[in-house]
Amino acid sequence: MLMITHVVFFKMLPQAKGRSARENADQLVGLLRDLPQKIDQIVELEAGNDFSATPTSFDVGLITRFRNREDLETYRVHEAHQKVVQFVSQTTSERAVVDYDTP
Repeated sequence: MLMITHVVFFKMLPQAKGRSARENADQLVGLLRDLPQKIDQIVELEAGNDFSATPTSFDVGLITRFRNREDLETYRVHEAHQKVVQFVSQTTSERAVVDYDTP
């Protein structure tokens, strides 16, 4: 069965919303991990903080899986996801996204 995998990496700002990068990274991971209870289209979600802290590392990683591209699009525009997007826009300096078909 073909699935859709959505991968995102986030680089946090050093300070944002009165908190450190680590504090905001922890909050972001919590917000992301709450999404499956709010968005039925998510089949699987993993989110976590980077521990390697290399010069090329991002601070937070996210992997989500969906049954099809339509479910991914529903997720993108869902109100709960948009609240996380708003937090991300205020606390991150960079993000990278890859969406691909998973056999």
